[in-house]
Amino acid sequence: MLDTFEEEVFDEFKLPASKHSNLLKSKDANLVGKTKIVIGEESHDGVKFVLKKDENDIIKEIKFICTCGKTKTVYLDYSE
Repeated sequence: MLDTFEEEVFDEFKLPASKHSNLLKSKDANLVGKTKIVIGEESHDGVKFVLKKDENDIIKEIKFICTCGKTKTVYLDYSE
């Protein structure tokens, strides 16, 4: 058994925007990096949030999910 808890790191792929088929081929997908996904919930209002981080724990995307089903997403770009 491991002594430390490790977060899962997932491969992040980019697919061509012009692809209109339900069939994806591996030659069409490009590996663009690694990502971590953290899911939390605000206890008072029932709003869930999803944090998408890179492998260095830098937050790249925040998604807010309301109990009514609506979502809002904030994308963070740290480039100058």
